[in-house]
Amino acid sequence: MENTVPNFSIDLTGQVAFVTGASSGLGYRFAKVLAKCGAKVAISARRIEKLEALAEEIRNDGGECTVVPIDMVDRESIRAAVQSVENELGTIDTLINNAGIPDAQWAIKQSDELIDNVIGTNLTGPYLLSIEVAKRLIEKNMPGRMVNIASIAAYNTTPQSAASLYSITKRAIVRMSEALAVEWSAKNINVNAIAPGAFSSEMMDGMIERVGDISQAFPRKRIGLPEQMDSTLLFLVSPSSECVTGTCIKIDDGQGSR
Repeated sequence: MENTVPNFSIDLTGQVAFVTGASSGLGYRFAKVLAKCGAKVAISARRIEKLEALAEEIRNDGGECTVVPIDMVDRESIRAAVQSVENELGTIDTLINNAGIPDAQWAIKQSDELIDNVIGTNLTGPYLLSIEVAKRLIEKNMPGRMVNIASIAAYNTTPQSAASLYSITKRAIVRMSEALAVEWSAKNINVNAIAPGAFSSEMMDGMIERVGDISQAFPRKRIGLPEQMDSTLLFLVSPSSECVTGTCIKIDDGQGSR
């Protein structure tokens, strides 16, 4: 690496990024930021019409973007999506595993369908997607960056949360990031995680609807904004984080305990 001062860059020109859960909230912001920094971006989620609007926004701002349908609980859909991105933009070397759903129900009241959907969307899907991307990078001897979106719920939960399964899957995402980072280190694939606290998103809006405004219980009495994660995301996907792998960065605005 060139010995520049400072040794830091957020130029993503030439990178092909795949962002799941991109139709709103954090994923929506992540896709725009990656495109703005020069990456070619593929976006996926369940709501195709919202993705089309985002893609148009990115293109109007000079970026390159394609919409790729994916069902995170369907293994063939995951594999087909990776092939589709490769056909349209090139080999994925930057993966943002952002798709996720809440449980929002006490553990003893959860249906089999809810359990399967939460585990499939939050853990099994991201795991399989990571493997599919890594296989292609390893075959082509290409380096890569993966950022898995966990949650501060991976570390903290409360008796009032009704989020046990969500918390379990997000903790598993942190461990997945650590384990895959070790396995793929020799292949120059960096795998890291971000654990956001309470940030503005559709999922957070739903929680506030259920339990009321939680921001007043926080020391800074505010909910985070997606743009406050830009710098962490860009650090983890850029050349600047060459030696950083297998870690999870908590971004919670000092909202909770340690």
